[in-house]
Amino acid sequence: MFSLPTRSSGTRRRMATALGVLAAALALTATTAGGATAAPQPDRDRVKIEPGEAYMGAGTRIHEGTPAGEPTMGVMAPTDGVQGIDVSHWQGAINWTSVRNAGIQFAWMKATEGTTYKDSSFNTNYPAAYHAGVIRGAYHFARPNVSSGATQANYFVNNGGGWSRDNMTLPGVLDIEHNPYGAMCYGLSTTQMRTWITDFYNTYKSRTTRDVVIYTTASWWNTCTGNWSGMYSKSPLWVAHWGTSAPTIPAGFPTWTVWQYTATGSVSGVSGNVDRNQFNGSRDRLLALANNT
Repeated sequence: MFSLPTRSSGTRRRMATALGVLAAALALTATTAGGATAAPQPDRDRVKIEPGEAYMGAGTRIHEGTPAGEPTMGVMAPTDGVQGIDVSHWQGAINWTSVRNAGIQFAWMKATEGTTYKDSSFNTNYPAAYHAGVIRGAYHFARPNVSSGATQANYFVNNGGGWSRDNMTLPGVLDIEHNPYGAMCYGLSTTQMRTWITDFYNTYKSRTTRDVVIYTTASWWNTCTGNWSGMYSKSPLWVAHWGTSAPTIPAGFPTWTVWQYTATGSVSGVSGNVDRNQFNGSRDRLLALANNT
């Protein structure tokens, strides 16, 4: 009776290493739900980011903690109603046809930050979303400590933040939130912050005829503007409040127009996590916002 030869410990180690390499290769070639090959995603959730890398919610993650334990499209996620997403270069290549087919009706995408940074994916995402039938708009990540509100509003409009009444373009967004690079309120007093926001608003409106949408959190707004009600009748509110059944509204706003309810959502056509949003109204009201009617 013959027995099979036993493998040496060195041979077993080499086989284990080979199997590990094979598993890693298979993981890299796995496909996403949308059918595209999944590539390693940059870590947008890391604690420190460099200037130009900010995205909606980046400051909130850093100052208030990452939403690692936040429900992902769970019981509290309002997946009914008019659904949207917001994106930047962190999402990589996006299949906008798949996004629209997944029920996403609107999207805002990062265009600019401060006065020196343009998002590397904006020029691809903006027309691609349009042609896929996604009502889209641009956002500016505010840096109130580096230049005036007027300067940044002009930079935004000159680099993708404009508007046209074409049934597919939403007004621009001022993303003003926790400073991901330093002090929460960018070193400005509440009076200075109010002046900065007013400066941005007035300049954006003079350039586009539109009221800029304000994206923020209740904690940032209440702290850094001193519970300011000055934008009550001007700007639609886009409030970020994750993992809850209803958002907390910043002082001075009557209600929310858009609610970013998760930073760990998913949607076909986008690799990795994506922010999910709900519009407060019907599609007809979304079109009214887009067309200024």
